[in-house]
Amino acid sequence: MSPSPDRAVVIGASAGGVQALLALLPSLPADFPWPIFIVLHVPADRSNVLAPLFEAKCRVEVKEAEDKETARPGVVYFAPSDYHLLVESNGDMALSSDEAVNYSRPSIDVLFESAADAYGAGLTGVILTGANEDGAAGLSAVAAAGGVALVEEPAAAYAQAMPQAARNACTAAVALPLEGIAEHLKGLGTE
Repeated sequence: MSPSPDRAVVIGASAGGVQALLALLPSLPADFPWPIFIVLHVPADRSNVLAPLFEAKCRVEVKEAEDKETARPGVVYFAPSDYHLLVESNGDMALSSDEAVNYSRPSIDVLFESAADAYGAGLTGVILTGANEDGAAGLSAVAAAGGVALVEEPAAAYAQAMPQAARNACTAAVALPLEGIAEHLKGLGTE
């Protein structure tokens, strides 16, 4: 598998998201060729332990995103607590402490919309479990840019509100159980 600089995956999750991501990320092969950017809503006053937690369970590299860092293929980047994560057109990441969007910082919409601008049709967006509507507009932006839009099957999600809102806002979104999303992501590495 050769790295593709014009392709990436964005994932958004909230309530129940750690468990959902544990069903997805450990299944990725060590040579997964695309960067993966993730916003998982965590309390602003809590230090981010997500990267170490997932690093211990995954074959791909997992880290917290850093401002002005260039995204590398096969690396999972978690948005730091209390910062929006954006992807710039050159593939660099930017962190912002701008106002919360949908009561969230980091915001899924902010990440997805910036990544849609940067990657266009090369982007795959995934909305997982959550109890609010963050990510609905962002997933619509991914689809509008020609990217692939996936949502966790709302009926199977720990919290249905977020995947259902994304599905309602983005009619192009395909709903899959977590196992189906994992298989889809693994398949991206063979394209």
